[in-house]
Amino acid sequence: MFEWNDKYAIGVGSIDTQHKGLYAIGAELYAAMSAGQARERMSSILARLVQYTESHFAFEERLMQLHHYPDFAAHKAQHEALIRKISGFREDVQNGMIGIGIPLLQFVEGWLTDHIGKTDRKYVPCVNAKAAA
Repeated sequence: MFEWNDKYAIGVGSIDTQHKGLYAIGAELYAAMSAGQARERMSSILARLVQYTESHFAFEERLMQLHHYPDFAAHKAQHEALIRKISGFREDVQNGMIGIGIPLLQFVEGWLTDHIGKTDRKYVPCVNAKAAA
């Protein structure tokens, strides 16, 4: 779970590097939970995930705007929804909720797979076309 594979690469080097970072944080979360350290480490890992995700999304959104990606607004809306969901998990952890580990892992894994594998791939032709011009 949360192992980077080159099949996830979208072909934009800076974005692929950041996506690897997201997978690494997911792997750290999984490892902490597997080792029974979720309570001690989940809050700090989620804080980093939120921060890293916000930074990554800001970078990605600047890239899409620079290249005039036509579906920018819809993509940005997905980013905002993802941040709200991860932030909600973080608040749950901070409020002492237990039993959210498995749903959290499933959400993060699904988000990485779906968002990177499907949604992010949609802007690549626009970025590549503008870069080649």
